[in-house]
Amino acid sequence: MLLASVLLFGCAADEVDFDKMTAEQLYNQAHDYLSETRYKKAAETFEKVELEYPYSRWATDAKIMGAYAYYKNESYDDAVMALDRFIRFHPGNPNVGYAYYLKAVCYYDQISDINREQGEALRALEAFNQLVARFPDGKYTADAKQKTLLVRDNLAGKEMEVGRYYLNRKNYLSALNRFSVVVNNYATTGYIEEALYRQTEIYALLGMPSESKHAYEVLNYNYPKGRWTAKAQKLVKGKK
Repeated sequence: MLLASVLLFGCAADEVDFDKMTAEQLYNQAHDYLSETRYKKAAETFEKVELEYPYSRWATDAKIMGAYAYYKNESYDDAVMALDRFIRFHPGNPNVGYAYYLKAVCYYDQISDINREQGEALRALEAFNQLVARFPDGKYTADAKQKTLLVRDNLAGKEMEVGRYYLNRKNYLSALNRFSVVVNNYATTGYIEEALYRQTEIYALLGMPSESKHAYEVLNYNYPKGRWTAKAQKLVKGKK
């Protein structure tokens, strides 16, 4: 009976009569839910502000705050949709830069390890690039650039992982294509040395000494003391 009383009291205390609230009261109530980490409830209440008081001074801020609440709830699809609406209808708002940033972070936070598909990583990269292009000196640009480096490293790692898979199965052309993607598109990542070595290796396996030599020379020029360079030198020794 005591437990039932506590539960009933809790439910009663949680009841809020939204119908009698002004736009400001609804907005503040949503903020209260947010501070209580009741993110789904906060998002729904921010949406009420937007739907019931679309022309109020609180409606625009409620849109971006609702998106943030969805993000905190890990409802990333809902957050992205809300952010896209905000960007579309309020392109000149002071918070639009944050909207672009938060959209990119929604994708970024869903990036899994390199052993899985990298769709979210590609979307994150595109979104961060949009932010940097539109707001080169913006408040969130430095962090976006840093996260972009991590995303690119993740994408390069995936290409390397698939390339090694093909190489181990002697599917040399498919492997070469993957390693070449890293060389051509992700040259600033930590995988570039191995990718150049793999090019040297596969060209040698395919009986293409001039191409193997060229890949080795690029590797040796950039990483003369690297361990991958030492391995590549053995492949091209006597073929120069």
